[in-house]
Amino acid sequence: MATETGGATIESNDTARQERIKQFKRGARSFAQNRLSVVGLSMVLVLVFAAIFAPFIAPYPEDAGAGVNFDRASQPPSIDHPMGTDTTGRDILSRILFGSRLSLMMGVVVLSIAISIGVTLGLVAGYLGGWVNTVIMRVTDIFLAIPPTLLAMAVVAATGASLVNVMVAIAFSWWSWYARLVQGEVLSIKEDEFIESSRALGASWLRTTFKEILPNVVSPITVKATLDMGFVILVGAGLSFLGLGAQPPTPTWGAMIAQGRNYVTSYWWIAVFPGLAISFAVLGFNFIGDGLRDVFDVDVN
Repeated sequence: MATETGGATIESNDTARQERIKQFKRGARSFAQNRLSVVGLSMVLVLVFAAIFAPFIAPYPEDAGAGVNFDRASQPPSIDHPMGTDTTGRDILSRILFGSRLSLMMGVVVLSIAISIGVTLGLVAGYLGGWVNTVIMRVTDIFLAIPPTLLAMAVVAATGASLVNVMVAIAFSWWSWYARLVQGEVLSIKEDEFIESSRALGASWLRTTFKEILPNVVSPITVKATLDMGFVILVGAGLSFLGLGAQPPTPTWGAMIAQGRNYVTSYWWIAVFPGLAISFAVLGFNFIGDGLRDVFDVDVN
């Protein structure tokens, strides 16, 4: 009997594994057929490549620091400086490449914190229900009612302007979206048969939520995280534009735009190229997110 049970378990695991492989192949095929998704993936890969290899591909890596070269200040785009130089003579292309590191790091750190907090609270609220759900969701509603940029500005103003404080501030305002999303997903599946079976077998609520329910809400979380990545980069750039992010001479796209905004009519390249870099990143992640949303057939709005 034990042998039969063991054989049945192995066969069941193999069947589940084969089904997951088939689903992955179908999803990959559907994603590849969406041209905008492929374009978005290519854009993000370019961005990641630039961030990783910035010290090696930047034409003037020393310009990412505090150095100044007034003899080549405010030069227009040329062969030597494909995106021109700023008012202190630093190569804009080099600073954009190094700035991509900070932008991607901000997105990853912010979403890691926000997803950890939001998903945990959403799981607990949705599964336990009752007063626990009421308390968590009312707190979530308060955070949802405040614009993320405004809340982040308030947190940074209270804690001080720095890259770490900006990341914590944005995450502090972003977790509520994931709590609301996951709570709704949990409410829709917690009465399903496999959840009832888990309860019948005596599994604790912690095991049921994190071992049985969580794997079934990964798809909408993944889609939303991909879409949010671009928006987090945009919010971070906005805070840097206001002087609340990483402080000079650290190259950030928002701070570069702030420096060039007073010279748009004469030295347009100082602000235009960092702005294009932000647009490039946001569009890339949005295209990927739209493609994943079609693959998983989920609504994260």
